[in-house]
Parts: sequence; C-alpha cells; structure tokens
Amino acid sequence: MAIADARSLPWTGPLPTLADVYRARAVVRNYLQPTPAIESASLSERMGCRVIVKCENLQPIGAFKVRGGVYLLSQMTDEQRAAGVVGASTGNHGQSIAYAARLFGVQATIFVPEGANPLKVEAMKRLGAEVIATGPDFDTAHDACKVYAAQHGKTFIHSADVPELIAGVGTYTLELLEEHPEIDAMFVPVGGGSGLCGALVAGKGINPDMTVYGVQSAGAPAVHDSWRDRELKKLDRCDTFAEGVATREAFALPAAVMWDRVDDILLVSDSDLKRSILTLLETTRMLAEGAGAAALAGLAQRREEMAGKTVGIVLSGGNLTLDTLQQIMTDESPW
Repeated sequence: MAIADARSLPWTGPLPTLADVYRARAVVRNYLQPTPAIESASLSERMGCRVIVKCENLQPIGAFKVRGGVYLLSQMTDEQRAAGVVGASTGNHGQSIAYAARLFGVQATIFVPEGANPLKVEAMKRLGAEVIATGPDFDTAHDACKVYAAQHGKTFIHSADVPELIAGVGTYTLELLEEHPEIDAMFVPVGGGSGLCGALVAGKGINPDMTVYGVQSAGAPAVHDSWRDRELKKLDRCDTFAEGVATREAFALPAAVMWDRVDDILLVSDSDLKRSILTLLETTRMLAEGAGAAALAGLAQRREEMAGKTVGIVLSGGNLTLDTLQQIMTDESPW
C-alpha cells in the first residue's frame, strides 16, 4: 500500500470508491462499535425539518477520524509498521493514528501546533504516541513532520491525501444511511476534507439524489475557495477557535473527490459554531467541539431550503475543553 505524501495537483493516485468503503467497514466493525444516530424533537422543531444527528463524538477518541486510522494501519505492510508512523494534526487525526498504532503495535509520532487542544494532546500521549509541538498552526507542524519522517525513515501519514483514510471515515455514512435511508440531505464539517469525501463517496454512491453539503469556518476557507475557483489554495493564515477545521491549505485527493460531487460548501462564522455547540448540548445532550458543531451551523444557514425534509448532520467530534465551553456560554446563546 502506498502512503500518499504529496500535495500535487492533479491527483494521480487511486480515488476511493463505494466498494472501498464497504471493504473498510468489514475491517472497522471488528474494532469499533457503530455510533448512534439520534433524533431530538426540540432540535427538529428549531430547524424546521427532521434532524438526525450522527454521534461520532462517542468514538473512543471522541471523533470520527479513528475510523480512518484503524483502517489505514490495518492495510499497512509489515515494513511500514516496523518503521513507525508519523503524522501532523491539530488533534483528532493525531488521536486516530495514535489509537490505531497502539491497536496494531506500531510506534507513533505526532506533530501538533504549539498551543494545541490539551485534551487531544494528552489523549495522544496516553495512547502511547510521542507528541512534538512546533509552529503556530497545522500547516507548519505538517511541514516539520514531513522533514522528520524523511530524516528518520518513518512512514508519513498525510491527514487527507490517503484513499484508505477516506474509505475508513466513509463508514459512518454507511451506518447512517442503512439506519435512515430516507435522508434527503447531509451536512458534514470540512477541515482537510476526508470526512466530507467519505460522505460523498458513500452517500452519493448509495443515493445519487441525496444532497451533500460541506461546512467550513469562514475564518479558514481554503477548501471552500479551492472548490469555488477550481485550483488548490494555500492561505497565509486562518482565524477560528475551531482547531478541527483550522487548516490553511487544500489538498489534492479531497479536491479530486469533492469538486464535481459536493452540492455546496458553506462558510459559517465562529459565532454560528458556538451557537450550534450550545444548541446541540441543550437539545441532544451531546457535546460538540467547534468543528463538530459545523454541520448544524450549516443546516441553520440553509434551514428554509431544508423545511420538511429529513436531514443528517455529522457531529464529528466532541473534544471541547471546559474553559472553551465556559467562554462560549458567556458569549453566545443557542439557536
């Protein structure tokens, strides 16, 4: 299995397919339980449509990315595992690699930005990963990670440009649509894009008529801008509290998957994300981190179009610090 480590365009490697997602599920189901898809009458009433929440915050690492990490490491060669794996992350990708590395007996090193979410950093360490903090954001940590991997002969794992990661995370859409085939539309958070791509490959593969929206922070719109202009963008900075979507650069493989499949990519404010965190907590009793609440923020933006429909939203992660939650409760109110 080749580990993608380039960000060139066009993407020249394989694209994940629906069959790949089914193959991934055959592996992932051996290690991870399906997450619940819940309905809240209160949330549906506020949004004016039937809302089904896919609770990926209930994964062992509190985020959907563990699906991709488990599947990817299950497919590695003995040589790749023996070399040890290296990745860069704002937290959830790193947790997924650390979790899967412990599962398969592999040494993992994760580069994170300085000031990364302490809950995620401590979780990676508890899982046995070496964590190296460097630079102000994900992109600088990513560049340092690639250099380290090359210097030490480690297997570098890109956070998005790996077909197996997309196939793995696509399994949450299989679970959701098998339980609720009546879903008309899905809203999915977008950081690097693996989660949205998984939803597109699996969701559109099962139901081509289903509408799929990506939702990204207006303060970090690299994927949105790249999709709009059909060229990969790299921004000078990003400005959002939601570290799970705080990426300055769009990547080639997600672009190849999503550009001609996604129905729209919506931009939401930090205020929208915070209001959505509080709304999910109040109506479903589920805690979302900033990125995890993006899908609801997107639905709130399009609620008139969704009136009377059945809508799936992906609560992609719940790793929110108490300090951040307290500040949000001071600053905002629910929808």
